[in-house]
Amino acid sequence: MPLDPYSIREDFPLLKNRKVIYFDNAATSQKPRQVIEAIKNFYEQFNANIHRGLHRLSEEASEAYENAHEVVAKFIGAKSYEEIIFVRNTTEALNIVAYAIGLYDLNEGDEIIVTIMEHHSNLLPWYVIAKLRKAKLKIIGLTSDYKLNYEELENTISEKTRVIAVTHMSNVLGTINDVKRIAKLAHEVGAIIVVDGAQSVPHMPVNVSHLDIDFLAFSGHKMLGPTGIGVLYGRKDFLVDLKPILYGGDMIKAVNFNGKSINIKLNDLPWKFEAGSPNIVGAIGLSEAINYLNKIGMENVRAYEESFTRYMLRRIDEELKDYVNIYGPRDVNEKGGIISFNVMNYHPHVIATMLDKYNIAVRSGFHCAQPLHQYLGITQGSVRASLYIYNVREEIDYFIEVLKKIIKELKE
Repeated sequence: MPLDPYSIREDFPLLKNRKVIYFDNAATSQKPRQVIEAIKNFYEQFNANIHRGLHRLSEEASEAYENAHEVVAKFIGAKSYEEIIFVRNTTEALNIVAYAIGLYDLNEGDEIIVTIMEHHSNLLPWYVIAKLRKAKLKIIGLTSDYKLNYEELENTISEKTRVIAVTHMSNVLGTINDVKRIAKLAHEVGAIIVVDGAQSVPHMPVNVSHLDIDFLAFSGHKMLGPTGIGVLYGRKDFLVDLKPILYGGDMIKAVNFNGKSINIKLNDLPWKFEAGSPNIVGAIGLSEAINYLNKIGMENVRAYEESFTRYMLRRIDEELKDYVNIYGPRDVNEKGGIISFNVMNYHPHVIATMLDKYNIAVRSGFHCAQPLHQYLGITQGSVRASLYIYNVREEIDYFIEVLKKIIKELKE
């Protein structure tokens, strides 16, 4: 059935309690009552640490936490829960991959390829690793229509390429990259592909097996779940051999001391990458968020956002094209529900602040993608409106009217 945003809105307490048009979903999403109640139920009914005790509360918490791995695995098409590692967020997941691979498997002269549209989280770790290991970091640019330059990518890949790190959906442009195509190119030269799925996984069907990618990172708080919980997916054959970079409790089976030295035996997957007490309630909340999205259907989520984005772009073109510059592809088949723009020569913070006076929440600045803005010649950043399943057309209509008022006010 088609997605009904009006009935969906009824599940979101903040949208009922606060008079706000929330267009800041690329930063974080709102939470449905089902997720809030699942978190509340954990603390009230079976709060305990996992894998730590034989008492009933610990066993119930462990079962719920382990089940969350299963739910995530099925959601993204992983072959096993063993391929799902819970972390704090996308940033931590990408850093874990970069350091685990970089410190043990990269050598001087090896090459790492990233794109200019990367979030700092998928750029800076590879920059640091390249410096540490004396590897080369190569950055792929864009075409004139804000899409990845695949010709440049193909010409840059070589036998020295070890890693290609790429965003699935740009958090500034909304550009959706063909990661399956990029994975094929990577694997042809024996390289791995690391995908930042922070913006794609919440908004479109993502199947890691179909895409044939090696690593995927995403955050729960951008997909109706709580903050502080993220996911690192890794192919099992990689994870088996990959060394953890965090050591401590629960990631080992045994630590033996023979009087002179210590020997350790690592835990099984995925626990060997989850050192210390995890965010149990965060995993439970994320699991419930995925259940919510599954009931809607990710195909329906994507179809609705395509229609919604098309409508917003059309309204801007009809009413504001002489005053508003939009950055990103115009073909919604290759774009997510992210619309970054600037109004004439005014600073994006000015526009965002004025929109807030009309109870419209957007994001302004460089969106943790400063090199991309510099590459595009955007010196002050941009305003970003990002959409989700509970936004409705009336909000876009109001947004357009408010922007018209703001432009009139600024011109006077």
